[in-house]
Amino acid sequence: MPATVHRGMVNKNIHMDGKTVLITGANTGIGLATAIDMANRNARVIMACRDMEKGNAAKEKVIQETGSNDVILKELDLASFESIREIAADINENEPKLHVLINNAGVMMCPPMKTKDGFEMQFGVNHLGHFLLTNLLVELLKKSAPSRVVTVSSTAHYKMYGWGKIHWDDLNFEKKYDAQKAYGQSKLMNVLFSRELSKRLHGTAVTTYALEPGVVDTELVRHYGKNENPSLWDKLFNSLNYLPLKFLFRTPEQGAQTQIYCAVAHELNEVSGKYYASCKQTAESWDAQNDEYAKRLWKISEELTGLAEESNSPSHKLLSQKF
Repeated sequence: MPATVHRGMVNKNIHMDGKTVLITGANTGIGLATAIDMANRNARVIMACRDMEKGNAAKEKVIQETGSNDVILKELDLASFESIREIAADINENEPKLHVLINNAGVMMCPPMKTKDGFEMQFGVNHLGHFLLTNLLVELLKKSAPSRVVTVSSTAHYKMYGWGKIHWDDLNFEKKYDAQKAYGQSKLMNVLFSRELSKRLHGTAVTTYALEPGVVDTELVRHYGKNENPSLWDKLFNSLNYLPLKFLFRTPEQGAQTQIYCAVAHELNEVSGKYYASCKQTAESWDAQNDEYAKRLWKISEELTGLAEESNSPSHKLLSQKF
């Protein structure tokens, strides 16, 4: 059997015939690159996008580049619990199967902003939004098993520069907003979420993976270096005017390879809850390995998203059981 990965790229001969893949933030960057890749593998691709105009253009690009007739566009605003619940209800009602959920969308180091439900934007979109979406789709994922949940994190989840830390006493950064720390917190939450989810889904044939795509040249960096109170890294970024750094960045296609790997690699069939970089399992931060942190974050997230109140729902009964 050919190697799954060759020179950093996932083998294109691994097909996804009969599989349905939902990708959040699929209209740009590594999300769009992943949508194109999955369509080329003959998957049914559901592109979940906030901006429907850009989403339609991205859908047409996927169709044109792959020739696939099985590409679907759905509206999803991860900054709105109402929007998340609407798309989840739509998918649960109209899609008989869901084999791969790729939690790809995100915001990075934005100015102080709030979601429609009042949460700090990076906390709300990067973590709470995907937490709620995954929980609402978990029964369909179980029904479709073997299935996978792939969540995009970042090297920012490590404690480098003091970013990767959960601010338990101020999750919304209401005391003092710091864009970098808020981003690092949300990316650490992604890894903790995937870790805890793997434990709660043990024995269901639904497996989970968290990953870092590397430094990728995408729209995600549009806010970087533009904060009102710039840090040393902001100043360096601005002084270099960003463009000279581009040669260090991966292309969206290159950056998408690790999440593609986590979605299709056969050798991961019996693996769950691990962390990946450059298509290889790697060690997450010490905080990301803390099971007590993962459980605490899960409980808080249930309460903030309203899932804790839905104790009679099948997904809550599954995911709230004690292990």
